[in-house]
Amino acid sequence: MTADDLVSLRRDFHRIPEPAWREFYTTARIVNELKSRLGDELAALHVGPDAIAADRRMAVPDDAELARWYERARTAGVDEEILESLEGGYTGAVAVLERGEGPTVGLRVDIDGLPRRESDDPVHKPAAEGFRSQREGAMHACGHDAHATIGIGVLERLAESDFSGTLKVFFQPAEEVVGGGKSMAESEHIEDVDALLAVHIGLDHPTGEIVAGIDGFLAVSHLEAEFTGESAHAGGHPEQGRNAVQAMATAVQNLYGIPRHNDGKTRVNAGVVEGGSAANVIPDEARIVAEVRGETTALMDSMKMRARQILRSAAEMHDCEVSIETGAEAPSATSDDELVSIVADIAAATSGVERVLERDELGGSEDATYLMRKVQENGGTACYVGVGTDHPGGHHTATFDVDEDSIGHGIDVLAGSIEQISRQHT
Repeated sequence: MTADDLVSLRRDFHRIPEPAWREFYTTARIVNELKSRLGDELAALHVGPDAIAADRRMAVPDDAELARWYERARTAGVDEEILESLEGGYTGAVAVLERGEGPTVGLRVDIDGLPRRESDDPVHKPAAEGFRSQREGAMHACGHDAHATIGIGVLERLAESDFSGTLKVFFQPAEEVVGGGKSMAESEHIEDVDALLAVHIGLDHPTGEIVAGIDGFLAVSHLEAEFTGESAHAGGHPEQGRNAVQAMATAVQNLYGIPRHNDGKTRVNAGVVEGGSAANVIPDEARIVAEVRGETTALMDSMKMRARQILRSAAEMHDCEVSIETGAEAPSATSDDELVSIVADIAAATSGVERVLERDELGGSEDATYLMRKVQENGGTACYVGVGTDHPGGHHTATFDVDEDSIGHGIDVLAGSIEQISRQHT
């Protein structure tokens, strides 16, 4: 795989971004690429429902939304047989390379895009060079197009090396809604993994910088609250109404009043608030979509308990009812010293890497933590690696892009680390 080849592949992924559980084209493209590059070299290639624990998916869109993106993938010209296996939003893949005796090493890369419009400003490189998103309202604004490319590149590199053992690459869907990690962590494919590496590009680290082990993952839980009251004429008979928007507003105010915790970082955010139909109608329905986070899973659970109390109390105060559903969640995790040391040593000897940080904190949430914790619970080790890239806009912004040289850095460091893991286990 040449540098130009990597760039071309990454740009193809970038042109057709697909949000969580709608990665139909992306998954089919990954599968076709692996078959054409590796063919019989792969011991197995699990696709769609065979790649995940299907009943553990979280934050799955409704059937109409899935069908719309399914048809978009069909019109893009993907392999029909592969596409049919993904119907219903069962996206993602697990590729298995077997090379004799040795450890089973996992590599997790995420593949979904974000539901946001990409900049068409001529100074934005994807717009200037013709690989801007062709899906208006969707964009690879977090580098998952590069992650998918790195995953394919590592498989090809290890197939050509003297690696001894088994490599499993988890092409994970739905990271952006913390909805896909659990489904892969509870699949049979993770059970025999001795060491797991996960990777993210950027994270405000420049090209040429590698973070050997990222920590500081905030455990996260999404909550959706539906308030129900009773409508009435706001001018003629306001006393006959039970105002759901009042209950919602009280809840929002009080959610932000949850005290911070002495044991570590905590967060709360009401990201969606909506309700009502007209200025002269007492609203009988309102809705909040919120999230809570904690430096540890226990702190997140504490925040979730307080948030649910507040939502119920706000409804009671205004004589309304509330239904509360827990959405997608992800735990916290820590990178193991043993793997951090390996990655740091390999990175320090990798061409193009100018600086190695042993550790840094993410400061956000990531559902790779499900896979990391599962491997650790089974007696293995796990590590989350950061690959620096110069990006003109911040993550999740309309002008985000990656320095494509960093894709090669990621492949070199990860492939070298996997080979070293193999050597140390034999």
